[in-house]
Amino acid sequence: MSKRTVFVQVLGLAASTATGALAQEAPAASASGSASLSTSSGADATAATSAAPPPAVAPPTPPPPPPQAPFEPYEPGLPPEGNVLELGGFGGLLIPSNVHDIRARDYAQKPYEVGAEGGVRLGYYPLSFLGIEGEAMGAGSKVKGTPNQAVFYGYRGFLVLQAPTAWISPFLVGGYGRLGAVSHAMGNDVDQGWMFGAGAKIPVTHILGVRLDFRDNLTPNDHVGNGQAHNFEVLLGLSATIERSRKEPPPPPPDSDHDGIADSADKCPNDAGPGPDGCPPDTDGDGVLDRDDYCPREAGPAPKGCPIIDPDPDKDGVPIPCDACPNEPGVPPDGCPIRDKDGDGIPDNVDKCPNEPETKNGFEDEDGCPDKIPDAVKKFSGVVQGIYFKQGSAVIRPDSKPVLNQAVRVLQEYPSISFEIDGHTSSEGDKATNDQLSQDRADAVKQYIVDQGIDPKRIKTHGYGSEQPIADNKTKAGREKNRRIEFQVIQPGSQ
Repeated sequence: MSKRTVFVQVLGLAASTATGALAQEAPAASASGSASLSTSSGADATAATSAAPPPAVAPPTPPPPPPQAPFEPYEPGLPPEGNVLELGGFGGLLIPSNVHDIRARDYAQKPYEVGAEGGVRLGYYPLSFLGIEGEAMGAGSKVKGTPNQAVFYGYRGFLVLQAPTAWISPFLVGGYGRLGAVSHAMGNDVDQGWMFGAGAKIPVTHILGVRLDFRDNLTPNDHVGNGQAHNFEVLLGLSATIERSRKEPPPPPPDSDHDGIADSADKCPNDAGPGPDGCPPDTDGDGVLDRDDYCPREAGPAPKGCPIIDPDPDKDGVPIPCDACPNEPGVPPDGCPIRDKDGDGIPDNVDKCPNEPETKNGFEDEDGCPDKIPDAVKKFSGVVQGIYFKQGSAVIRPDSKPVLNQAVRVLQEYPSISFEIDGHTSSEGDKATNDQLSQDRADAVKQYIVDQGIDPKRIKTHGYGSEQPIADNKTKAGREKNRRIEFQVIQPGSQ
């Protein structure tokens, strides 16, 4: 249909034109969906033809490629185009000026009330950003202060300057027209004047769109030669765009093996396979495709893809079948690991008592035998009497040396013994001072013992301050008891 024919017959054929254009979309979408199914079937057939089962185990059937999305023949957002016709209808509000001059000369001027408006428009857009339109409108109103009904009517022609943007196209309008009214109170009159406005178009489909207008109609006011009356309009309508071009999709990317994955993303463009890389399956990931792999679920080298049997999988030097524990590294002759029958953590080959668990008490814990702490060591377990310091300091008094020398002899006699030396104070003074003093005193005792040739790694210290009293700090005797040094036997490795 040509633009000239549409322009002449537009009022009679508007509805049928819009319905026919909408109906064109369904066959296009259906055809696109049909093509997608056909391509999918073809890909399955090609994959089935090219994939041969391996000699021993049949490979899993590749899943069919996903169906292609239906073709949407319109450009997203539908930006305005040139050389198109627009047909529309609208409704809204007419807000007449209170100083209008739309009245017969023999009638007194009275203001009109806001009225409901409706109308139609026809436009031609030679360019995407510029068009020319004509409108006819009618509105129902009342004359204020009277029971009289009023009917407005008008027609105008104007230019449209719009932004050719995709989703929302703002525009400006400007033109010339006539606005008239009929009522019993003010007769029949029509005034001419300029019209200006702004608005926006929002496309909904390839043909239909929503349009919003804000207008100002300038007509003479009722004071002759004294300016213009502003008659405002707020309009909302639908527009049909006729002969908008359709955007054809680009050709699909090449897919040589018809597996639904484009060659640009297909690592095996000539060998059909499922996603994501388009290659035939290789279940065990050994580089030998399942269709050629004699052992598709066990990795192995080409050409058959089967694993090479390792005669000594645990690498203990005892091969199968001589290795009674092929998955555990062991020792000859049976290849099994050395056990720990008594479960004390000491292997049987170095455990002096393999059937009796070691007593973990810090004394000879490496031989694997149960034992007791010697009496000489027990003497230095707990509070050690006879270790004295100068008041308020960590300086060891000379009368402490007999006890400390005895502790040195115990450590020399029992080299497997390790001690923790703990310092304690009374509650006199502030906590920070007591904590530091107790730590300094424990460190001083350790230093004395180390100076006598004992390995410092065998001694650990800790200052507890006044946190662990053993007597009442409210009495002098109790405070004296709380100022003490304790020795604790500890297991090797706990330092």
